[in-house]
Amino acid sequence: MDHFSQADISNFFVAGINYKKTDATIRGMFAINNDKYANILTLAPSFGLHSLFIISTCNRTEIYGFAENAGQLIDLLCTQSTGSKKTFESLAYIKNGIAVVEYLFEVGAGLDSQILGDYEITGQLKQSVKFAKNYNFINCFLERLVNSVFQSSKMIRNETVLSSGTVSVSYAAVEYIRENIKKCAGRKILVVGIGKIGRNTCKNLVDYLETTNITLINRSEEKAAELAAELGLKYTPIEDLSAQIESSDVILVAANAAEPIVLTSHLQNKGYKLIVDLSIPYNVEASAANLPNISLINVDALSKINDETLLKRSAEIPKVKCIIAQNMAGFIDWYTMRKNAPALNAIKSKLAYLYMQHFSEIKGDPDKCPVIAAEKKIQKVINGLAGKMRGENQHGCHYLEALNEFIVSVDN
Repeated sequence: MDHFSQADISNFFVAGINYKKTDATIRGMFAINNDKYANILTLAPSFGLHSLFIISTCNRTEIYGFAENAGQLIDLLCTQSTGSKKTFESLAYIKNGIAVVEYLFEVGAGLDSQILGDYEITGQLKQSVKFAKNYNFINCFLERLVNSVFQSSKMIRNETVLSSGTVSVSYAAVEYIRENIKKCAGRKILVVGIGKIGRNTCKNLVDYLETTNITLINRSEEKAAELAAELGLKYTPIEDLSAQIESSDVILVAANAAEPIVLTSHLQNKGYKLIVDLSIPYNVEASAANLPNISLINVDALSKINDETLLKRSAEIPKVKCIIAQNMAGFIDWYTMRKNAPALNAIKSKLAYLYMQHFSEIKGDPDKCPVIAAEKKIQKVINGLAGKMRGENQHGCHYLEALNEFIVSVDN
């Protein structure tokens, strides 16, 4: 369903929650994995929704789409949540129209990330939109918008230092491990889950801890084998999880399962272990933190970083906003022209007809009409009309003005 007339920007909404008002436990209630995402897209038409996508990361769950009101989007999202609609609405932010466009540009730039400038959001946004597109839920407005956001983000990375350095959630996890485990190179590390964040964390572990004493476990063993081969690591099937937990010193969990997969029972009387849970919802049973010799940290705690890198990034915000404004203006210009295209095409056809009539009355032979000259005159009028329609909403007045301008051009 890709009729542009149905993509009026006044019907474009975002409803979401993020780290600013919710902790990881609450966000976990509304986290959307691929199975839930597929269910939502299957149910969407029955809610009267046909153009939407969802971003669900450790920092946020947001649904963007065209609707009569934001409540439609919230109702749909909450069909797949363990949290209630009432809870979501009490914590949610809702934006509409141009405000949604500006907000998405800021999200894509990393301005709204828990760690300022975190570049991982770009890949997460791409995956979210690709998923919805596979179900035919990305109309031309959404496709153009996200492409403009990606272009803006690329300019920001190339022209500013907002995402410079190595500060991200995955890197923060590695820094925490390095600071809290002596002689990291000799410690056995277990990584459970190798999605986007898990992969990035594995690479950071190898690069910054200079260790390959790492074992990978993933629901898809084939993906674990591929990454292990790429980085020179070990992998094992998920059936060996309990034994691997027992023998590991550091356990990093990024599985994004619906329920905890590292349980308190796995860790009882198993010695000291440092556990980093990067999953939303949590994939390590909360009561494990109460065990002696268990140190458990989650994504919210890791994100509380304030160092020189982040101070340098903060100084780049004005420059970043200028780049966003430039790209956003280009998108709004495209939207305005696309929205006005039917009217402009109708006027262009009418002017062509009037020109032929005028020529026939004066010359008596429409077949000898100078078509190229006519097209040039008509296009000049249309270009002027289009420019005026961008900034005003008086199409009738502009139509009469175009006719007058055209008559003058014909007479000349």
